Amino acid sequence: MTLDMKAVVSIIMGSTSDLPVMEKAAKFFDEMEIPFEINALSAHRTPDAVEMFAKGAEERGIKVIIAGAGMAAALPGVIAASTTLPVIGVPVKGPVFDGMDAVMSMLQMPPGIPVATVAVNGALNAAILAVQMLALADEPLAAKFAAYKENLKKKIEKANAELAEVKYRFKVN
Repeated sequence: MTLDMKAVVSIIMGSTSDLPVMEKAAKFFDEMEIPFEINALSAHRTPDAVEMFAKGAEERGIKVIIAGAGMAAALPGVIAASTTLPVIGVPVKGPVFDGMDAVMSMLQMPPGIPVATVAVNGALNAAILAVQMLALADEPLAAKFAAYKENLKKKIEKANAELAEVKYRFKVN
């Protein structure tokens, strides 16, 4: 990694308690060798900092923002309202509604302020979606991502072949 490398993706979460969920995105970006930044800012406790973050993201070189939040889940929407960059929301499972409150908060954005939303605790899929977006303008990344998808296919084919060898008394074939 070089010191002049600039982040192209930003992972942001409402609290560091969301890190166990959001680090799946960070690990995928490491695997794909995509520079990213990661921060914790709260839409409710640090609203001015969130707005400043969102308004300055494009100038810092960010191309996609992944925002994780639980419960009221305002963070992705507040960010989307303050930038023209694509925002991918990750609803984080909470203690009361199993993350469905966060899902609804992200899905029900007003016209003009979309938040692409993945499954509850779906930070890995958010990172994959971000890579797909970035790969549209980056042929080497597109090739690397195609290899990743091919590897997923090979893993399943291998697992299925291994499953075929498992013996049960009444298993047919």
